[in-house]
Amino acid sequence: MKLQISTVYLSHFKALRFYLKSLLLFFLLALPASHQVLSKEIKLPVLGDTTSGIVSKQQEYHLGRAWLKAFRGRVREFDDPLMQNYLEEIIYNLATYSELENPNIELVIVKNPTMNAFAVPGGIVGIHTGLFSYAENEDQMVSVLAHELAHLSQRHFARGLEARRASSTLSLAGLLAGLALSATVGGDAGMAAITATQALTMENQLRYSRSNEKEADQFGLRTLKKAGRDPGAAADMFETMLKRLRYAGDRPPEFLLTHPVTEKRIADARGRTMDGSMRHYPDHPDYYLIKARAQVAMESNNRDSLKRFNALLEANTQQKDAAHYGLALTYIKLNNFEAAGKLLGSLLFNNPYQLAFQYSDIELDIAQEDYKGALSKLTNLINQNPGNYPLLSLKAEALWLDHQYERSSDVLTVLSRQRKEDPMIWYRLAEVRGLAGNISGVHEARAEYFILVGAFKLAREQLSLALKLVLADFKRSSVIRQRLRDVVNMEERMERL
Repeated sequence: MKLQISTVYLSHFKALRFYLKSLLLFFLLALPASHQVLSKEIKLPVLGDTTSGIVSKQQEYHLGRAWLKAFRGRVREFDDPLMQNYLEEIIYNLATYSELENPNIELVIVKNPTMNAFAVPGGIVGIHTGLFSYAENEDQMVSVLAHELAHLSQRHFARGLEARRASSTLSLAGLLAGLALSATVGGDAGMAAITATQALTMENQLRYSRSNEKEADQFGLRTLKKAGRDPGAAADMFETMLKRLRYAGDRPPEFLLTHPVTEKRIADARGRTMDGSMRHYPDHPDYYLIKARAQVAMESNNRDSLKRFNALLEANTQQKDAAHYGLALTYIKLNNFEAAGKLLGSLLFNNPYQLAFQYSDIELDIAQEDYKGALSKLTNLINQNPGNYPLLSLKAEALWLDHQYERSSDVLTVLSRQRKEDPMIWYRLAEVRGLAGNISGVHEARAEYFILVGAFKLAREQLSLALKLVLADFKRSSVIRQRLRDVVNMEERMERL
């Protein structure tokens, strides 16, 4: 998707100021949590969870959603439906084999070249796209996700609260100053203040968190085994991390600051997986295709992408399809549609049912403004894959660009029901409803977007505008009035956290 968020929507950042007070408790309990906003290194909290009575499961859920709203209000998630769908399916499958009571996880993807993954209480897991550059195969990447799920299932967040109480007063003062600064002066300055405050208590927190890391390793390996994944991939991933750490100098990858890797940790992981070392585990070709998408998206210089994938082909890589796919995606970005078409045509000829190839073939049609061809292919594929999120998202885009605004709105409305917590779907829906002349629908969709990014005041304003336009419609006005009450309840709940 190549849509840009307008300055109208970005203005909601100012409305987040009142929201900071209710988030202070969460940020305090969640230390260490330095995420540098919209910079090359967005630092995200790695949190655990609660077996103690300090925080209930319901509080934990609401705290996690408070964090997510604040995060989405500051950082734009990576918008790639194909990658999102791929990772969501993997995480859901993995979660069903974990110790989690609820396998439904909210996934956050950040386009960032650094190696990082994080877990937030309440069932939120996220990754940087840079993780794809480090993990050599799918099971290695899955080992990181299994580890993060273990942090959640073992509820390390609440179990760490007692250990952090001694330093909470100093941290609260620093966080208060930092959050106020970030809301009024600017994100970078505020986050620098927060980082400086956290440095004072980091040593004790890391000392405590290492016991959590060991436990997360154990439960993560157990999850891998139950899921039929290669448990040895965890040690392989640790070794990759350790190699990167040795060459990192004074600036190790962010993931390693909260997940320290040692020779002993690798040896422990190897020892726990010896029983499965002789077993054959299947490879997963889809991983290498999504990895190629991530690498192309992260590369700022398209010529460097061409060099990367051509070098892989010259080295006789075993993943030739992924290298050719990466080249095709790069050629689309370079507007070399003829070269992209030849590569995708060859890939589809050899593997006509690979969704990634089908999806990018349609992306190529859209890039060439062949909307009729794109929609024809999408109709056939959606008939074969009803309800498929990436395909429906692509159809909405093709209809939008073809000026079929009402039909695009219909598709996005269906998606908004399937994925109620996805802010970008609501954002697109607001835009396309405006083009279709559905003004009350614009305000309703904008309200849902603002709710998801924590801008409740703006959400109430949008719902009030929508209500004025539908007063004669009893059913719709009743729905909007109820939604207004819901927003008020959300604000009150935040105040009680």
